[in-house]
Amino acid sequence: MTQPVVLAPPVGRPPTRRTGRMAGSGRPGWSLLVLVVAVVVASPVVAVVLDGLLGSDEIAMPRGLRSMVVTTLLLMLGVGVGTLVIGGGLAWLVTAYRFPLRNLLVWLLVLPLAMPAYILGFVFLSTFDASGPVQTFLRSVLGEGLWVPDVRSLPGAIVVMSLSLFPYVYLLARAALVEQSPTTYDAARTLGANRTRAFWRVVLPLARPSLAAGLALVMMETLTDFATVQYFGVKTVSVGVYLVWKGSFDFQSATQLAGLVLLFAVAVLAGERLMRGRARYTQRGGRGQGLQARHLTGWRGWGATTLCLLALAAGFFVPVARLLTWAVGEALADPAAFVDPRFGEYLANSLAVAAVAATGCVLLSLLMSHAVRIGGGRVVRSAAQLTTFGYAVPGAVVGIGVLLVFAWADRALEAAGVPGGTGLLVTGSVLGILYAYLVRFLAPAYQAVDASFAKIAPTMTLSAMSLGANPLRVLRRVHLPLVRPGVAVALVLVTIDAIKELPIVLLLRPFGFTTLSVWVYQLAGENFWQEAALPALVIVAAAVVPVFFLFRQVRATDRRAV
Repeated sequence: MTQPVVLAPPVGRPPTRRTGRMAGSGRPGWSLLVLVVAVVVASPVVAVVLDGLLGSDEIAMPRGLRSMVVTTLLLMLGVGVGTLVIGGGLAWLVTAYRFPLRNLLVWLLVLPLAMPAYILGFVFLSTFDASGPVQTFLRSVLGEGLWVPDVRSLPGAIVVMSLSLFPYVYLLARAALVEQSPTTYDAARTLGANRTRAFWRVVLPLARPSLAAGLALVMMETLTDFATVQYFGVKTVSVGVYLVWKGSFDFQSATQLAGLVLLFAVAVLAGERLMRGRARYTQRGGRGQGLQARHLTGWRGWGATTLCLLALAAGFFVPVARLLTWAVGEALADPAAFVDPRFGEYLANSLAVAAVAATGCVLLSLLMSHAVRIGGGRVVRSAAQLTTFGYAVPGAVVGIGVLLVFAWADRALEAAGVPGGTGLLVTGSVLGILYAYLVRFLAPAYQAVDASFAKIAPTMTLSAMSLGANPLRVLRRVHLPLVRPGVAVALVLVTIDAIKELPIVLLLRPFGFTTLSVWVYQLAGENFWQEAALPALVIVAAAVVPVFFLFRQVRATDRRAV
């Protein structure tokens, strides 16, 4: 009888156990790639911090700095409260009640995310300003002496940005309400709490982390905006960065202001952690009735429907209808001049820059996710996560940081004997914009790609490597085919974000280079509403694409809750 062959471990080397790391752990080339990307992404922000700490104390800050700081705080506070009331209120309404059109409205309420605030802002002004149709109608009915509040003000900016940004709070708040464990709510009701008391004492505290995260996103978007607020005559710190750099070309003062903007961003993130406190929000699973949706009938049901429709109309449908009216009117009035000759050039600029940025972000995300999968230790994983923080940094800070990095590169090259340093490589081309886009938009690309990598069983990677495949072959033959859906989502998200982006392009664009977003901003700033309609509609149509993915997320949340 043939005896079975027993393979013993090599003599002098005890068998080892591999825990938590792939069979290619310790591949220095791939680990170094992740570390280099992390350094490249972090450099602009680090440059702003170092310049703020080590800069000259004799730099004169711009006039009205105190007023800009106060205005920024008031704007962030107002938009935060507005989005919390609108987004949080609508999330509770569609979760706790059933009413006519509820199943349709629950995902349509995400649509205002497709309407950039700098487009909603000029549509709002054209409608409600002194020469707009609303005030014209009111004066014709109630008399020419009718007093109407000035819409070009801080409250007007708060209203517009709240209508544009409330879906951030709505999405996170609704997900928190839907996914709460039913046992906590049932326990509160069993102990005698009525529906209202259970909401305030149980449901709302458990949703606090999601509300805090939504408010943090809203305030970061508010902080990075300096186009919308300029329509309304509101001067924030981010506006100061742009005006100091583009107006007086005082780069040192601009970097100091950018450091102040970064402090605001850090304060927002710290505030988000503070809102969570030391409490823990883990929930036990289990079966139960949980929060049962109550059916609203009659005028109450249609009243709830009306509230949702008002928010949706103000944030999306009315502005789109206004833009379509202008565009159609321009086409009918002069069909030959309807499409500006510059439209094709600016559209091509937007698409080209967005395509290059999306390709670069997705390629780096793919390589980093692959590197983490085949041999990522704790340091490599931390470095990969570090590359995602650029999305939380205001565009003004990223733009100034990019200029600082290339200024330091100039000095280093000149010290090394290269005359002129980088020359016009940044200010004379779109390289600075592409670098800033990489810092800003690597996060959504990496998150989308990494989510697809997380669905690949580790044994599949181990099997390929145990058969002798090198890392590049594993990436090409195993990982890439399996993560194509995540790669496609990442390409779409970064492309649309890049098309919509305004602050970075305004700060870094070379002379004569204009994108659709910049063109819309320039036309709106000169009150050429009709001419701005067509490029604005193109931007909104492009922005609807990533919102479609959010629709799918909302539907998936509904299915999990059933």
